[in-house]
Amino acid sequence: MSEDAAGPADSTHPALDAFAARLAFPLDPFQREACERLEQGRSVLVAAPTGSGKTTVAEFAVHLARRERDARIFYTAPIKALSNQKFHELCTEYGEGEVGLLTGDVNLRGDAPIVVMTTEVLRNMIYAESSALDELAFVVLDEVHYLGDRWRGAVWEEIILHLPAEVRLVSLSATVSNAEEFGDWMHAVRGDTDVILSEHRPVPLYQHVLTAKALLPLYVEGEGGLAEGGRLNPELRDLRARRDDGRHGGRHEGRGEDRHARDRHRPSNGRGYERYRSTRDRARGGAPVRRTRRISRSDIARALDETELLPGIVFIFSRNGCDQAVRQCLHDGIRLTTREERDEIRRRVHDALDRIDDEDLRALGASEWIAGLERGIAAHHAGLLPQFKSIVEQLFQRRLVKLVFATETLALGINMPARSVTIERLDKFNGEQRVPLTSGEYTQLTGRAGRRGIDHEGHAIVVGSDGLDLEALAHLSSARSFPVRSSFRPTPNMAVNLLQRMSFSRARDTLELSFAQFQADRAVVEQAREIRAEQDSLAGYEAAARKATGSDRKRWEDRARKLRRRIERGRRRVEARTGTIARTFERVVELLEDLGYVEAGERGSFDVAAYGRLLCRIYGERDLLVAECLRRDAWRGIDAAGLAALCCALSYEPRRDDEPEGRWPGGAFRPAFERTLDVWAELDDLAQRHRLAAAEQPHAGLAATMQGWASGWPLERTLEHAGVGAGDFVRWAKQTIDLLDQLAQATEHAQFAAGPETERLGELGALAREARRRVRRGIVETASSS
Repeated sequence: MSEDAAGPADSTHPALDAFAARLAFPLDPFQREACERLEQGRSVLVAAPTGSGKTTVAEFAVHLARRERDARIFYTAPIKALSNQKFHELCTEYGEGEVGLLTGDVNLRGDAPIVVMTTEVLRNMIYAESSALDELAFVVLDEVHYLGDRWRGAVWEEIILHLPAEVRLVSLSATVSNAEEFGDWMHAVRGDTDVILSEHRPVPLYQHVLTAKALLPLYVEGEGGLAEGGRLNPELRDLRARRDDGRHGGRHEGRGEDRHARDRHRPSNGRGYERYRSTRDRARGGAPVRRTRRISRSDIARALDETELLPGIVFIFSRNGCDQAVRQCLHDGIRLTTREERDEIRRRVHDALDRIDDEDLRALGASEWIAGLERGIAAHHAGLLPQFKSIVEQLFQRRLVKLVFATETLALGINMPARSVTIERLDKFNGEQRVPLTSGEYTQLTGRAGRRGIDHEGHAIVVGSDGLDLEALAHLSSARSFPVRSSFRPTPNMAVNLLQRMSFSRARDTLELSFAQFQADRAVVEQAREIRAEQDSLAGYEAAARKATGSDRKRWEDRARKLRRRIERGRRRVEARTGTIARTFERVVELLEDLGYVEAGERGSFDVAAYGRLLCRIYGERDLLVAECLRRDAWRGIDAAGLAALCCALSYEPRRDDEPEGRWPGGAFRPAFERTLDVWAELDDLAQRHRLAAAEQPHAGLAATMQGWASGWPLERTLEHAGVGAGDFVRWAKQTIDLLDQLAQATEHAQFAAGPETERLGELGALAREARRRVRRGIVETASSS
C-alpha cells in the first residue's frame, strides 16, 4: 500500500520506461507505482481524485497487453457513454482494427485484442463461459466504486469473484474512505492486489460563494485557500449577519464597507471580480442592489464570463431547471461565442445530425437547442437525446460550448473537464424529499473543475442564498471521500448460473467471499469485541454482587441483569449477520426448487432443469418473473407490438413511486399483462414465504407509447403521448430492446426435447426479434449505433 510513494525510473521496468517515453507529461508518483506493480504481475486498486490521471494506469495495462503475444484486455465502464468515449480514444491510439466495442446496442469487432464493454456484458460472458476469456490477460474496472450502486453494484462483485484467477485487474476508483478495506477484500479473493492511494489533486481547487454582490472566496487566502482547510472568509459571515440585520431594519448590506479590505481576500485569479460587479449592476438598471435577491442563472453566466472562469459546468438537480436555465440565458441575451466559433458550431452540428430527418428534428425542438449551442450554452441531462448529449460533450471538449447546465449524471466520469464547477444549491430531491448533498456527491461534482495540462487551478462555486450554511459547506469542501458499501445479494439468475457451473457447496462458499459478507464479517468482529468487553464487565458486576449486601447487592444484580440482556441481544445480532449472503443463497435455491428450476441431486448437489437453463440468460430485477411467464405461456396471443409493450412494462422503473400508469394498451396486451401481474403476485407471496426480497411490480406507464412506436407512430406523436423527454424514451426503448434480445437468445438456446414446447418458444423468439426490429428504428436506431 502506498500514499504517493515515489521511485525513479530504472531498467527493471522496461515496459514502463517505453510507455513513459511516449507520454507528453511525466508520471506522477502514484501512477508510476501502480504501473510498476502491474509490470511485476500484480493487480492494482487505484483510488485517486477525479482528474488526477487514474486512466493512465489503465492505458499502461493496454500497453502491457499489446507487448504480450496473443494477450487480450477488456476495458469495462459502468455506462455506455463512457464505453463509447473510451472506444474512440483507444481507436485513435491503436487503430480501429485493434479495438472492439460491446455495449449491448453495439457489437463491433468483439474478437479484437482490445475490447471496450459495459460491465454487464463482461458478467454475462463469464456466466456463459465464453471462449473470449481464454486469452484474457487484463480487465480494467473503471469507476469500480459503482460496486455500491443499489441497482447495478452486484455486477462488479460477480466479475471480481468469477473472473479466471490468472486475469489481472486494474480497478480505478474515486477517492473512497475505505479503499484499504476494499483492497483487502480484493486481495483475499484474488490474491496479489496492491492498493495505491493518492489524495493529491494535480490542479488545486479553490472554493467560492457567489453572492448577490460579488464572487467571494470561501476561505481566506494565505490561510488555507484550498479545500484542505483554512479560515472561513469573514466577509461571508459579515454578509450573512448584515442580511439578518436588514430583516430587522438594519443598514443596507455593504454600506460603509472597506472595499480594499474585501479585495485582500480575493483568490489568485482576482481579475474580473469588480467587472462582474459593475456589469451586473448595469444589467439591472445601473443602480447597486438595495436588497437581497435571488441570483438568476443569467447572473451565474455573467459572473463566470466576467471572472474568466469559463468553460464551466453549473449543476442544477432538475432536468427542467437545466432547460429553463438555457432559455433564460437566451432571453437575457447571454452570448459567449465569437462569430468564428458560431460558424464552427453550425458546421459540426449539421454533420452530427445528418442522419436524423427534418421532421424528427422539428419534433425534438432542435432549432432552440442549436440556438443555445451557437451562443455557447447548453443543457446536459438524461432527458436529452443521446446524440444531443454527445454533441454537447464534443463541443465542450473543443471549448466551443462554454457553459453547460447539467444534472449530476454528468459527474459519472464523462470526460468534460471545466475551469469551474458551480452548484446551485446544496440539497436535492431524492424522489421523496429534499436531502443534503453528501461529501462524496460534492466531491464528485466539484472534481470536474480544473483541467490538467490546461488550467493552473480549478474553481468550485456555490450559489449563495439566505439559507446557505457556511459551516456545512466548509465540511463538504474539506471532506474529500466517501465509503463504498456493498449492495450484493444473490438473485435467481445468479443462482442458476452458479449451479450450472459448480456444486451447491462451492457456490455457497464462493458467495461467502463477496464484499458484502466481508464487510458484514468485519462488523461482526467489532460487535464481538464489544460483547467480550461487556462480558468482562458482567463478571465484575457479578463479583461485586456476591460481595455486597442489602440494597447494594440488589443494585449490582440489577446492573448485571440489564447487561446480560444487552449481551444476548448482541449475540443474536452477530448470529444474524454471520453467513447472511450464504443463507440468502440457500433461500433462493429453495424457492427455485419449489418452482422446478433446479432439482436436488445426490450428496446435496443440484441439477439445473430446462427452464433453469433458460433463466440463465434472463438478467435484471424481474428475471424470475420473465422466466415464469415464458414457462406458463402467460403471453399467448400477443403480437410483436404488444410484446414490445410487455417488455417495456417489465423493464420500466417509474421516477416516482406515485407515478400513474395511465391507460393500458389495447389488443392482446391487456389479458397478457393481467396474467403477468397474477404471476408476479404469486412470486411475491412465494418470496415472502422464503424470506426474500421480491421484485417490484411491473409498471405499464410507458407501455402504450412503446406499443404505438412499435406500430409505426411518428416521433412527434410518440413523445407527446409519452410525456417524457426524448432521451428518456430512447433509454427505455433500449431497455426494451435489451429484454427482447434476452428473450430471443434464451428461447433460441432453450434445451427442450423436440415437441410443442420447443415450437412455442421458437415462435416467441421469432416474435421477439420482430418486435426488436420494430422498436429499433429512427432516433432509437441512430442512438444505438452512434
